[in-house]
Amino acid sequence: MEKPAARIGLKHGSGGRAMRQLIEDVFLTLASPVDGIGLSALDDGAAIRVGDRWLVITTDSHVVHPIFFPGGDIGRLSVSGTVNDLAMMGATEPLGLTCAVVLEEGFPRADLERVVASMRETAREANAPIVTGDTKVMGKGEVDGIVLNTTGVALAERVVSDAGLRAGDLVIVTGTIGDHGMAIMSRRHDLRLEGDLCSDVAPLNGLVREALRAGGEDVVAMKDPTRGGVAGVLHEMAAKGKVGIVIDETALPVRDEVRAAGEMIGIDPLLVANEGKAVIGVRARSADKVLAALRAHPLGASATVIATAIGERPGAVILDTGFGKRMLAEPEGELLPRIC
Repeated sequence: MEKPAARIGLKHGSGGRAMRQLIEDVFLTLASPVDGIGLSALDDGAAIRVGDRWLVITTDSHVVHPIFFPGGDIGRLSVSGTVNDLAMMGATEPLGLTCAVVLEEGFPRADLERVVASMRETAREANAPIVTGDTKVMGKGEVDGIVLNTTGVALAERVVSDAGLRAGDLVIVTGTIGDHGMAIMSRRHDLRLEGDLCSDVAPLNGLVREALRAGGEDVVAMKDPTRGGVAGVLHEMAAKGKVGIVIDETALPVRDEVRAAGEMIGIDPLLVANEGKAVIGVRARSADKVLAALRAHPLGASATVIATAIGERPGAVILDTGFGKRMLAEPEGELLPRIC
């Protein structure tokens, strides 16, 4: 048995197997029983029964570098990420968000005002009011520029977990994959790759609302493929649902520029973070209705069925290339740290 690391590494915050193991070994000691979904479920948030409805709560911290990138910035990312985590649990109408900001001494005020303006615009787009917050300033070198934490709360009639897949269900991704991670990588390392690499960061609550209206209780699992990418999400869904998942590689929606960048630097888009996409598990009988609803929304025009859940090989994710099948390993950690 592998001995736990004595010190924390970047991989422990990057959404893959190492991060999950750290959470299970250390943070799950905080878990307490709740009437609903709590910390031990390791879902996108918690859901607590309040009368005949569910109170959904989620929190997230954002440390992306650089803080301004093609298609967005840390402000848009922070609001979108929290709104999306609520939506992935079926809570598409946020009651409110909190915002806690940790700043480094010397951080440019103009950059702060730009970030706040972006948060304000994204909150309006998502109809998610920012209702309270906190500000701290650290000494020079004690924090890298700016860290944002956002918490969201919402009420939902029905909670959707990430553990509901069963054999025969279909898995939909709401659009092209790998956009955010490749855009960050290109800007951070000045790769000067050809093509328009742009983050997909966006609040998805409106898109998810349409999927839920179309599919109802046949929408059985949802998760946004951020750190660890689509591959990481599918491994979680397979393990929690005790099913195998077979991916149709030919169906994966990937922009040409993302595919070309991935081939150039040797990174599979399945492993790359997204910030404006959802992975949705649906009973097969309702897949067409959900797809139609997603494609009718501006953020879901490229929605595609990419995988099928099977009864064999529970917990395994299998890639069908069209010429053969191979096991897709769970990512150890995000290939690019500080991506969200």
